[in-house]
Amino acid sequence: MQLILRKGRVVDPSQKLNRVADIGIEDGRVAEIAVRIRKKGRKEIDARGLVVLPGFIDMHVHLREPGREDAETIESGTNAAAHGGFTAVACMPNTQPVNDSEAVTSFILERAREVSKIAVYPIGAITKGSQGKTLAEIGEMYRTGIVAISDDGNPVQDNQVMRRAMEYSRLFNLPVIDHCEDTDLSAGGVMHEGYYSTLLGLRGINPAAEEVQIVRDAILAQQTGAHAHIAHLSTKRSLEAVIKARKEGQVALTCEVTPHHLLLTDALVTSYDTNTKMKPPLRSQDDVDALVKGIVSGDIDAIATDHAPHNINDKMLEFDRAPFGIVGLETAVGLIYDRFVRTEILTLERMAQLFSTNPARILRLDRGTLAKGAWADITVLDPELSWEVRSENFQSRSRNTPYEGWKLRGGPAMTIVKGKIVWSL
Repeated sequence: MQLILRKGRVVDPSQKLNRVADIGIEDGRVAEIAVRIRKKGRKEIDARGLVVLPGFIDMHVHLREPGREDAETIESGTNAAAHGGFTAVACMPNTQPVNDSEAVTSFILERAREVSKIAVYPIGAITKGSQGKTLAEIGEMYRTGIVAISDDGNPVQDNQVMRRAMEYSRLFNLPVIDHCEDTDLSAGGVMHEGYYSTLLGLRGINPAAEEVQIVRDAILAQQTGAHAHIAHLSTKRSLEAVIKARKEGQVALTCEVTPHHLLLTDALVTSYDTNTKMKPPLRSQDDVDALVKGIVSGDIDAIATDHAPHNINDKMLEFDRAPFGIVGLETAVGLIYDRFVRTEILTLERMAQLFSTNPARILRLDRGTLAKGAWADITVLDPELSWEVRSENFQSRSRNTPYEGWKLRGGPAMTIVKGKIVWSL
């Protein structure tokens, strides 16, 4: 066999598998999982004490190329992903130019083939230039290789345009990923509207700006039969709206949450650190508690980073003027393991569902499982790894993290893509 991982704890919810076993890889695919594989491998790895999981997929990242290579490139962003334990990423279309055409989609895929060690899946724009007016060339992008459509940071405000986009998405079985924000309600806001925005004298973003758009999307998805996916859901009422829509009728509605909305609150903004500025903004403790319950219960489908790299000069502006967003590819897995798995809030199976099985299902990827014959995309975790978040060690070109100096236990030890080790400690 090409590669054998010996005696690791193999956890794969797609097969209801959680046991110490060997996993053998041949021709880039899973060949065998057994208590003991008697064959010899050309390369063998002692995985005792390690956890072997189906490769993690970050379904919401910003790679910035083309256009803002000073902040990130496809090469640096995917290196960061591999370093963080991710075997695949789906990249948002808000590049310069916007990925609203076959030409830009082709560029991203070709560049990824040249420089990336992991899988890269482009997400195409819903509208031309993400301006919210005219549908982009969705069919051409689909034939070229997009896996979803989204206007992400420039969410579609026109309800009729969104309806048409959902209707059109059904022709290609593409999910519509929506950054839910009513820009009239959020206009001028830089943080969550509440106690701390009043205390700091900063203009707040009303949580209803997110919540009303989720309700709209749920109604349109039910009416059109489209699959709507809510990006970076961040409030208690947003989650309640998703749960209510699912209970009331047949609707294809999924959602994701970010690590920062599970771990941080708007109280951190009192530091005026621009690395606490993101959109959706950090919310209240009540919201955080509700989202944590959502990842435990299964009401939230996936964890995604919304990895948003920014040049250090941009983030060094005053809080009002600095751009929204933080990097997350190199910290997400360690943060979730340390704060939720090690503390027994989440099981390893649930972590694998949130990072692998469900993202693969939502985006309809041939990944997210260690079943025999599947691509051997594997994330290996070391539960006892002690490490400190140091942005100077990031593979990303950007350093905008709110976790600087956090001490964590447990994290990625190895990333394997199609049977090849693309990163290891």
